[in-house]
Amino acid sequence: MPYCPISFQKTTKSDGSSFSLEGLRSLHPKLTRLEPLELTHEEQLREASLRANKMSVQGVQPKLSAQLKIKEGRFHIVDQDGRYLLKPNPPPFEEVPANEAVTMSMATAVGIDVPVHGLVQAVDGNWVYFVKRFDRIGRNGKLHVEDFTQLLGSNRNQKYNSTLERVANAIDQYCSFPALEKPKLARRLIFCFLTGNEDMHLKNFSLIKADGVVKLSPAYDLLNTTLVLQKAVEESALPLAGKKKKLSRTLWLDYFARDRLKMSPRSIDIMMQDFANAIPKWHEMLHRCHLSDKAKTTYLSLLTTRLERLNLTLDKRV
Repeated sequence: MPYCPISFQKTTKSDGSSFSLEGLRSLHPKLTRLEPLELTHEEQLREASLRANKMSVQGVQPKLSAQLKIKEGRFHIVDQDGRYLLKPNPPPFEEVPANEAVTMSMATAVGIDVPVHGLVQAVDGNWVYFVKRFDRIGRNGKLHVEDFTQLLGSNRNQKYNSTLERVANAIDQYCSFPALEKPKLARRLIFCFLTGNEDMHLKNFSLIKADGVVKLSPAYDLLNTTLVLQKAVEESALPLAGKKKKLSRTLWLDYFARDRLKMSPRSIDIMMQDFANAIPKWHEMLHRCHLSDKAKTTYLSLLTTRLERLNLTLDKRV
């Protein structure tokens, strides 16, 4: 049974390229269809390379800026004023768009704020990941966003030269209401550990200012990098208590959440119960996502192992 590449709901088209009404409406209330992107994978990579210097969002992974044309039901590539980012699969890796799509949706299932996102096929059948820009408002408005390399006085070449403790300290220093933001940080980091994301460097954390309030931006660039890299030896891009691997429940909950972030025992229990309650949703999403069967099995195996390390099981009372 094919499933919508945005909402994971059942659809009728056998190749999985059709969308549910709920999925389309998450992009725009009047959107009735989403046509394939009019560029092959090779053409997308070429366009991303040619336009890289014109984009306000940079990074290693190739990206294209796009606007959504509602009446045409398709994305149009633009040099400026784009409201969406399109991310084709980056060579030489495999299945990165489908990986990011399901991981971002899994984050939503555990209460992590993420932008509207999903998959759209290109004319050659390849999947392309799309995500709505959270720093754009209205017709031409922009919100102020700074990633943690900027906040900590580093540059992109130093994005791994920090610690998770310094990330927590930056929230204390710069956020309007640190007590509200630090539990969000704990939830995101534990989610990244559970889903095999060992590449959460400083540029993958940002603060956003909206209505005079500085807070964590919606989460982005969440994917199972262990699945992509296959031979990953670390579990975190930034060390926690000096460690990048063999991270334990005690380290995450007692040291980081309780001692460093000053979360109460009750708030930690609620967070962990949310993770336990999300397990069946995660299993369903992985079953319905557009990864290959082999990748699904590998992802689920890693997820199960990480859940066990944090003493998390289905409907477990913590």
